[in-house]
Amino acid sequence: EEDLLNDVCREVVEKWSESQIVDAKEKKEDEIQAIASMMEKQAKIVVKPKEVSQEEKQRKAALLAQYANVTDEEEYPFPDLDEQDGSIATAVNIGSEKSLFRNTNVEDVLNARKLERELLRDEFQKKKEQDKLQREKDKLAKQERKEKEKKRTQKGERKR
Repeated sequence: EEDLLNDVCREVVEKWSESQIVDAKEKKEDEIQAIASMMEKQAKIVVKPKEVSQEEKQRKAALLAQYANVTDEEEYPFPDLDEQDGSIATAVNIGSEKSLFRNTNVEDVLNARKLERELLRDEFQKKKEQDKLQREKDKLAKQERKEKEKKRTQKGERKR
């Protein structure tokens, strides 16, 4: 009876281990299949380029010309747009002529940074001077304490 029981136990363990191996293989196959399907889906997704009509391109160019950062030396020629209707041509002419205004944002930012650096440099210089004065004061105080201690010890020695 014990032999039969051992055989049954061994058979159960073998079947269990075989099923575990099969389950692991199935899981791996499922994972591979899922990855393959995701890759197929991604391959199917194609980004279609946005089609922009010539009119929209011209309108965009006119707006950019109108609001562009044009300095006194720069010009924005738009020969194609001058032939269109009056409103677009007017906007282009305004943008393509030499601008009366300059964009000073960059200069303002650079000047602000320069000013900030100068202020920080001045503050650092002041702090450096204050630290130097403080060291001198500490040195004098230390020297005075030494002198007082010296006088006190001399006074004590005289009393003896």
